Amino acid sequence: MFPLKNLALAAAFIVGLTSPAGPGAATADTAASASPAVRYTNPIAAQRADPHIVKHTDGFYYFTATVPAFDRIILRRARTIQGLSTAQEKVIWTKHPSGEMAAHIWAPEIHFINGRWYVYFAAGRSDDTFRIRMYVLESSGADAFDSTWAEKGRLVTPWDTFSLDASTFVHNGVRYLIWAQQPPGVAVNSSIYIARMNSPWTISGTPALLSTPTLPWETIGFKVNEGPAVIIRNGRVFLTYSASATDANYCMGLLTASASADLLDPASWTKSQTPVFVSNDATSQFGPGHNSFTVSEDGRGDILVYHDRSYRDIVGDPLDDPNRRTRVQKLYWNADGTPNFGIPVPDGVTPHRYSAFDLPGHFIRHLNSRARLDADVTNLADSQFRIVPGLAGRGTISLESTNNPGHYLRHRGSELWLDPDDASARFRADASFTLRSGRADPAGVSFESVNLPGRYIRHASGLLNLQPAGTPTARAAATFHLE
Repeated sequence: MFPLKNLALAAAFIVGLTSPAGPGAATADTAASASPAVRYTNPIAAQRADPHIVKHTDGFYYFTATVPAFDRIILRRARTIQGLSTAQEKVIWTKHPSGEMAAHIWAPEIHFINGRWYVYFAAGRSDDTFRIRMYVLESSGADAFDSTWAEKGRLVTPWDTFSLDASTFVHNGVRYLIWAQQPPGVAVNSSIYIARMNSPWTISGTPALLSTPTLPWETIGFKVNEGPAVIIRNGRVFLTYSASATDANYCMGLLTASASADLLDPASWTKSQTPVFVSNDATSQFGPGHNSFTVSEDGRGDILVYHDRSYRDIVGDPLDDPNRRTRVQKLYWNADGTPNFGIPVPDGVTPHRYSAFDLPGHFIRHLNSRARLDADVTNLADSQFRIVPGLAGRGTISLESTNNPGHYLRHRGSELWLDPDDASARFRADASFTLRSGRADPAGVSFESVNLPGRYIRHASGLLNLQPAGTPTARAAATFHLE
């Protein structure tokens, strides 16, 4: 086992996440900047799809999701995101025995609006299970766990067609509803719409169509745009959505608008022509999507919440497969202020990035197997590593690649490389380090070689090497901050 005393040092730099923003979308208008590292262990919840996690002003995270039986709405709360894994689960509503709201209870979201909680969800009829429409529940008070829940009825749109995945956010003092619906007379399964709200269960004005599935990656199996979610950062409104069938082809797309634009004008939005989050064979994560956003326990970082499966092949209808799991990972931001989703990380402890103390914004990364230090690494996973129990044991740690699991940073003489573990004693010693407080800054970390004591991972001329750290310059070059 990995001794707790060695994890304690890492934990000093790994803090979790909380929302200074109000309910609805995660909001802020700050330049893209570093935020402290977080440490979670995935999955957060087995057999919970379409996850929605919100940090409330009472200090709790609230979590709801689709259950495999499609028959009820559940709620958990905990002081931390990881705590949701073991939090007591309460059923707050069950499907009707027949008629409306009696089948396919899907994709609940929970939002706190004007002193009460509201749950938005989709449901079908007992006599027509795929006649899916959107509905709203209202709490009797401000305590979601001590409330009774009233049905506010159907969330009506101008067209009586397949509709689901309602979400809401506030921007510039206006509350909006975003959702997925089948456009009347159009041969697609669902498109993304937006409208103003005049109450938590009604919309006003004419909805605007923001996105319809036309691109090849949006139309595999089914022509789907669904599961919209909003995060507002860096002077822009980012709207994620999910596309294609709910198997390994499921993936996430992105719409972007200026924060000063008219969000009801489709021309305000730009659609990314490639997906931003997709299945990954190397990490064994398939069909990532139907996301939401929350914030870390310290309120300084953004967290991506989503579901996926740990295997590609599904027998029968993917909707009958119960094993979509709730997962979380840190959302990073590019230098230009746009989100960088990276890849769905492996199960287990989430990875970090390592920023140079003396060159902020420059990160340890691998390129053609050589370990380097580069700025603006848009191929995010190249710069993400997990601190794992050291391959050499004896209280050491190793740095495992995120996009090449089983590959570790190791020294070959004085050079740092990313190589696969060949199970040799020499490799495991070369790939093991003692985690130290930062040689130039105790808020950072340094990595001392196990088999060459006194030598540290250092950068020089853009490359990583193993060298002594005796001078002030060398100590600075051997110090990194976890992000």
